[in-house]
Amino acid sequence: MRTTLRLPGRAALHAEIHTSTQLAMLAGNHRWRRFVLGAGSNLVLTGDFDGLLLQMAIRGRELIGEDDDAWYVRAGAGENWHQLVLWTLAQGWPGLENLALIPGTVGAAPIQNIGAYGLEVGERLHALEAIDMQTGRTLRLAHADCRFAYRDSVFKQEGWHLDGQRVITRVTFRLPKAWQPLLGYSDLATELEGQRSSDANDSPNTRPDSHPNGHPQGQADSQATAWQIAEAVIRVRSRKLPDPATLPNAGSFFHNPVVGASLAEQLAIAHPGLPRYPQPDGRIKLAAGWLIERSGWKGRDLGRVGMYEKQALVLVNRGAACGAEVMALAQAVQADVRERFAVELLPEPVFL
Repeated sequence: MRTTLRLPGRAALHAEIHTSTQLAMLAGNHRWRRFVLGAGSNLVLTGDFDGLLLQMAIRGRELIGEDDDAWYVRAGAGENWHQLVLWTLAQGWPGLENLALIPGTVGAAPIQNIGAYGLEVGERLHALEAIDMQTGRTLRLAHADCRFAYRDSVFKQEGWHLDGQRVITRVTFRLPKAWQPLLGYSDLATELEGQRSSDANDSPNTRPDSHPNGHPQGQADSQATAWQIAEAVIRVRSRKLPDPATLPNAGSFFHNPVVGASLAEQLAIAHPGLPRYPQPDGRIKLAAGWLIERSGWKGRDLGRVGMYEKQALVLVNRGAACGAEVMALAQAVQADVRERFAVELLPEPVFL
């Protein structure tokens, strides 16, 4: 089965889905369990799957409308997420730049409510379409129907999508015309500042309003453009995260835990330097990678799997590992973080 962690596992049946009609034709068949697979970048296989694997391959991206406030962009669930981000920027429709280089497909993005550098995809999602695999009918969900939360949505809360009962086919995004840069994360701001300093030292023959890739770029002292932010995100992520093609991984393996303000304050006193991010509900989000590193797991292996030496949040397959080894390492990391910080880490990937 195709996953970025490259764990062994096979499906009994496989169907590559290119149209909504294909899905509708498969509806009502209760003989086989179903599982929907995008790019396999958020999946841990623990063995073979005795069911029907639906490989999402619905393509297409288009501007379906605009008003005074926003552009509305629709994309097929099988589109590559990062390529969609770059395409919207190339069209002059900013808003997704903080989510550049996140692996996976468009259809998987709302399930996990993917997020990075101060932005979650739920903040840009306008509506989506899905097929009810019981009836074959097309369902349309507005933003409010998706019940987005931190790395969560209705699709996970009810097993709505992952068990193949209802399958996302297209997603429409609302990209606001009154665009504002999101630069609240220090490593992103530092990267942009470093790039501005580099630009200022460029040859005087380089125009300040040009970009080597042909994209618009503001002057060194002005606000960062959407392209500059995307490129900074790409550089930061490329330095921190291993390429699954060379070192198999599933990206960030644990959620950043959200805890009560009192516990966060106690931890900050006991552990100076603890990163803390206040949430709208008064709770505090902590950095899982920081907790894992301080628990001694950064760069440490357990059998054929380990936590990446450049980013403790990433679990990597050192070679020929199996799902049981991944589960053993995840549980060991959870136990040590729980013992040291009294904080429970929850895995991000789906276990199949």
